[in-house]
Amino acid sequence: MTATTLLTTLLPLVADLSRELPESERYRRLLEAMRALLPCDAAALLRLDGEWLVPLAVDGLSPDTLGRRFKISEHPRFAALLEGPGPTRFASDSPLPDPYDGLVHGLDEALHVHDCMGCPLFIDERPWGLLTLDALDPRRFDAIPLSDLHAFASLAAATVSAAERIERLALRAEDEHQRAEVYRQASGQQPREMIGQSKAHKRLLEEVSLVGGSDLTVLISGETGVGKELVAQALHTASTRRDKPLVSLNCAALPDTLVESELFGHVRGAFTGATSDRRGKFELANGGTLFLDEVGELSLSVQAKLLRVLQSGQLQRLGSDKEHRVDVRLIAATNRDLAAEVRNGRYRADFYHRLSVYPLRVPALRERGRDVLLLSGFFLEQNRSRMGLGSLRLTSDAQAALLAYAWPGNVRELEHLIGRSALKALGNGRERPKILSLSAADLDLPSVAAPRAPAPVTPHPAEPGADLRQATEQYQRQLISACLDRHQHNWASAARELGLDRANLGRMAKRLGLK
Repeated sequence: MTATTLLTTLLPLVADLSRELPESERYRRLLEAMRALLPCDAAALLRLDGEWLVPLAVDGLSPDTLGRRFKISEHPRFAALLEGPGPTRFASDSPLPDPYDGLVHGLDEALHVHDCMGCPLFIDERPWGLLTLDALDPRRFDAIPLSDLHAFASLAAATVSAAERIERLALRAEDEHQRAEVYRQASGQQPREMIGQSKAHKRLLEEVSLVGGSDLTVLISGETGVGKELVAQALHTASTRRDKPLVSLNCAALPDTLVESELFGHVRGAFTGATSDRRGKFELANGGTLFLDEVGELSLSVQAKLLRVLQSGQLQRLGSDKEHRVDVRLIAATNRDLAAEVRNGRYRADFYHRLSVYPLRVPALRERGRDVLLLSGFFLEQNRSRMGLGSLRLTSDAQAALLAYAWPGNVRELEHLIGRSALKALGNGRERPKILSLSAADLDLPSVAAPRAPAPVTPHPAEPGADLRQATEQYQRQLISACLDRHQHNWASAARELGLDRANLGRMAKRLGLK
């Protein structure tokens, strides 16, 4: 490459250092320039985060790569790159597995990467991440001196440093406590991260950042499986209470007789089986955050008692007349339309308004476009690690099927589908492959052509004298019964079609007398 070509390629990057650009665009330009200078089939920029490497930008790799989180201890090539002081090129016959095997974009064949080189990036003399280059031709990098990659890595480090400096300045202009961190470490497990790049997901993150630093009560709404608990965790992490406990209670998992004890605690002898004093969730969350999931399932009597605590900050344990004062931020979540429940008399209006100080809707997966591929990458890497595979990837027809499906069960359904499909595909093979590819057939999803919609259920006329609630329940019985018939009484399949969690469908059917 001539000096003129080199300057033509690098000057825009140097100019970018002083410009305010979106982080994703800045890193995209960086990789584009690197591939022009150092020809390769794929390039990636990864940030070091504890024991994980997080892809920030990729060029030439499958889109789901951005959703993957690579555990360094499971990828010896990454570990070797991080341990080296400078660039490293691996021999074409290196026995170390390549993390990108089968992930080169646009190829349906599960091809192995044959030429691989990379360089650690250092910011303020501390390791920050990696630049990696990969090629399918085992001799592609023969003519590239490692010193060229080292020089480009220095420019990349300056780009990263500029991006982080701009981000710090922007954050400093805002309230320090309004920042929403994207993941947390818990018990040595992989950080739980809010993954996505769609406009709908970015709007959600902006709202989390906005309300996170306040003490406002937040009502998170959304369909089953969209990740409402994850949003609650992000709100807590973004708050001034982040160092205090986040205590959760699933209101649908307990009968009414136990919900009160779980929330407020009890004293010895308050009821049969109460052999000692016990603090409730409110006291356990004192100073921190209490997350009430499935808050739409609370009975009217429990709603009234909760309202008193929210108004006064005082509670009494069951069986005691002594009052305890608590300082708790409340976050609630529901998949019900609580405003409609209020109108129908099944929910207290005063309690609803106390909960919905800041309503926050989590978008359904079908509203998030190509985020489904990023989330798939995250779950693919989880299952690759769990199953001890070298690589777990999606073919192009599998990606198309994922994008075309409506996802009534949302992110939870996607997670279960990836895990189930990977296990079945592995079991169907005669021998254990190094690269396991999941096709549309393995996913067992409807084809890209939309499936025929089930025939609509025509409600039978309600019995004379029936009120609105009775008529609604009658229609629900008809709808659930028809759906169960279509699925040969497979409750999991029926729940997916109805957009409900299986456990919630079971409870609803029991309430309606169908079970």
